[in-house]
Amino acid sequence: MPTLTKNRLLRLLQHRWTDESDLKRALPGDAVSHLEQKVRDSEGHHSGEICVCVEAGLPLSYLWKGLRARDRALTLFGKLRVWDTEANNGVLIYLLLADHAIEIVADRGLNARVSVDEWATVIEGLRADLRAGRFEPGLIAAVDAVDRLLRQHYPLAEGQKNPNELPDAVVLL
Repeated sequence: MPTLTKNRLLRLLQHRWTDESDLKRALPGDAVSHLEQKVRDSEGHHSGEICVCVEAGLPLSYLWKGLRARDRALTLFGKLRVWDTEANNGVLIYLLLADHAIEIVADRGLNARVSVDEWATVIEGLRADLRAGRFEPGLIAAVDAVDRLLRQHYPLAEGQKNPNELPDAVVLL
């Protein structure tokens, strides 16, 4: 059995203490439905798919193995089937409350067209809002930023419709 260091124990406790009530404080009232509407509206202008996932704390198995938010975001990218779009242009916006971590995972079609600096700009904008406690406006701005990238690289032709390959629901864990 691995020995728990002080930092590891503190992280484990932080993730166990961060729960559904923290999710509700971060996204109160109609915030989730506003985000879902923003995703729905966005997807009417491009062929991409956007998935927003906010998680209170990592599962115990991740903590025990010392895994990070990026590991969880990559797993959820697969579990939520964000990778499963015809044009390989799905994007996961992942927020882990316990670690104050933000991850964006884009499928290979879009990732090949968007630079690391462009993704970093999206993340930094979201990070600034989150530090100020503006979760809903920050996530909406992140969806808008991803929307701009998808419109640039995967615009819909006149009269074309996005087949909506993924649910628009915000995933809360």
